[in-house]
Amino acid sequence: MKHEAIVIGVSSGGMSAMKVLFSLLPKDFNIPIIIVQHLNARSDGQWIQLLNNESNLHVKEADEKEAIVAGNIYIAPPNYHLMIEKDKTFSLTIDERFNYARPSIDVLFESAAEAYKNTLIGIVLTGANHDGANGIKRIKEYGGLAIVQDPKTAECAYMPASAIAAITPDYILPLKNIVALLLKIDNPKSESE
Repeated sequence: MKHEAIVIGVSSGGMSAMKVLFSLLPKDFNIPIIIVQHLNARSDGQWIQLLNNESNLHVKEADEKEAIVAGNIYIAPPNYHLMIEKDKTFSLTIDERFNYARPSIDVLFESAAEAYKNTLIGIVLTGANHDGANGIKRIKEYGGLAIVQDPKTAECAYMPASAIAAITPDYILPLKNIVALLLKIDNPKSESE
């Protein structure tokens, strides 16, 4: 089965986790990646430029009604919930905070699960609250793949531990192993060569 999108939720400790992730993914990686990182509402976006410098893929803030395409890593803008519409475009809202957060990981994950069903990969990384636990549960309900960072390897174990308490993930892995798995999923033929 071909996976169409990857959604990632990350909070406390996220910058270093994303640097590792982005630096290890090759420029021909074919699955678009959509991320909610809990941010200060007044974040200036300079950190996106820092991540772009580390990444082989193009890192950008998601825009309203933008189509989701491979070769990009999309990041929710500060103070907006990022949702995915049925036509696989982005929608930004300033609805109430969810789990004390805007953007909320659960909001992204739940809308992505409805748009992509069983072709979605959901990943919960380091973080200090339980945002993402309901969303990863919804991804599993739709038949998507659920990956959680091994809490023992996370800078902040609470968020991945909450996800593991909510579901039985398909994989619980350290960050570098998550990248290896994504590469295998993106290019299954490379194993048999």
